[in-house]
Parts: sequence; structure tokens; C-alpha cells
Amino acid sequence: MSNYFRSNRQSTFLASVCLSLTLLVGCASDEDYGRGSEQEVFERAQRYLDSYSWELAIDTLQALEENFPFGTYAEQAQLELIYAYYKAGEFEAALASADRFIRLHPQHRNVDYAFYMRGIASFYNDSVFSSFFPVDTTMRDPGTAKESFNHFAELLNEYPQSPYALDAEKRMIYLRNTLARAEINVANYYFKRGAYLAAANRGRWVVENMQGTPAVPDALAVMAQAYHLIDMQPLSEDAIKVLKYNYPHYPALEDGEFDYQYGSDQDRSWVSYVTFGVFDKRPSIKFDTRKVYDPFYDEDSAGDILEPPAG
Repeated sequence: MSNYFRSNRQSTFLASVCLSLTLLVGCASDEDYGRGSEQEVFERAQRYLDSYSWELAIDTLQALEENFPFGTYAEQAQLELIYAYYKAGEFEAALASADRFIRLHPQHRNVDYAFYMRGIASFYNDSVFSSFFPVDTTMRDPGTAKESFNHFAELLNEYPQSPYALDAEKRMIYLRNTLARAEINVANYYFKRGAYLAAANRGRWVVENMQGTPAVPDALAVMAQAYHLIDMQPLSEDAIKVLKYNYPHYPALEDGEFDYQYGSDQDRSWVSYVTFGVFDKRPSIKFDTRKVYDPFYDEDSAGDILEPPAG
């Protein structure tokens, strides 16, 4: 029996030693990212990038820049660090790295990529959950969409011949449509709150500033309905005329007449009957014809965004 326990103790001791050695070797190999020559460190970073080991790639690229700040691969490492941060979901860091590269290397032959990734990072900074859930991006705060749009616009202004220009243009169209639809979402909310003039102003802004977006027909309908509700019928009729001329098949138009009940839920709920109307909510009005006028709209993938290219 004593031999049995002695054997067990020896096995346990040997296993502990092996485990400790394994951990030490693992830690040394993982933490000593900057060991070796500049080329060796750069090639190590490339292997991490190729194997989608983003955190290891980030640490190695940082070590490369720290140990060889004026080396052959320093600027390339800074560019690839932007992409690695993006792929790791560290969008603020990706944006900061892109800004830093533009500031330090404004004449670099690949600085357009930094401009491009700045637009990508600023948008995804507010889109972390869209990778896991089917989120309608038009329902989020449009602040980051505006920032992203401006970054892409700067890329096109500075580098119109950039290989990333075409993709940036496509994303700007998407973002512009998103911003216009966000205004309609706000107008629908104002209808729910009874702020009809505010709803009309949102619709008018889309018509005046977002021509060509799929939100324009809904914006005209918003104006027609909102002006009608605040007894500004001439303005309502003007909006209807424009709607009829440009979008004669808009769902709210019946035989050329605007249906003011369209999109409105006028049915009383059981709560209204029980409380004799005390808690009767205001009828909701919602305009959303993306399925009709937006050829690229897919309700099941409204939060999906195109994947940017690697550095």
C-alpha cells in the first residue's frame, strides 16, 4: 500500500513539473513577442495574422514598432496594426491607430488605406452587436454613421483614384440611406408623441437634403400626414402632389387620393375599454416602405455591413 501511495506521489510530482515547464515555455513563447531580428518579428506577426490570432498579432506588431521604430517594417507594421485592432473588435484602438498613421505619415504611399480604415472603424465602433444579432442600423444613434460618412468623404476628396474609393462610395451610399431612414424613424416617433410639427420638419429635411434615397417617398408621406394633423392643409396637399407625381404607386395613395388612415392603428385596446379611455394611447402612425422602394433592403440582414479588405 505504501508503494502505491509513493508511486502516486511520484506521478503527481512529475505531472506538476511537466505542467510547470509547459506553462513556462508557453508564457515565454507568447510573451516574448519581440525576440529575434526585425525580419523574424515581422514574419511572426504575419503568421499570427494569417492564422487569425489577432491579439497575438497586435502584441507582436507593437513589439516590432517598439524595438525597431525606424526599421524596414515599422510603417507596414503600423498599417497592419490598424487592421488587427479592427479584427479584434477594438474599434477605438483601430481608429486611434489610423489617425496616428495619417498624422505621422501624411505622404506615405498607402496612407489612403489608413483613411479608409478610419471610416470603417468609426462605423463599427457602434455596431458591435450587429455581428451577433440582426440589428436594424437605422434604429441606432446616427452619430457614428455621420462620422464614418465624413471619413469616407475625406478619402474620396484626398485620394479619388485610391483602390478603396469604389468601396468607400458604396459604403457612403449605404450610410446616406441609413441617415435618411433614421430621420423617418424619428418622425414616426414624433407621431407617437403627438409632436406633429416636429415630424413634418424631419420629413422636410429628408426631402431637401437626401434626394435619391429610398426614404424620400416616406418623407413626403410624413409631411402630408403631419401637416394635415396640424391643420396646415395647403402644405399637406403640396406634399401629396409631389408624392403623386414622383411615386404614384405609394401604398398610401388610393385612386390618386392620400389615405390619412394609412399606417395608423385606430383600434381601441382592451385597456382602453376597461379604463374608459383614461389610458387610451394615441394612435400610432408609421411610414416604412423600404420593402417597396429600397432594392437592397433585406429585413433579415438590415444590420449587415460589407467586410473591409486586409491591409
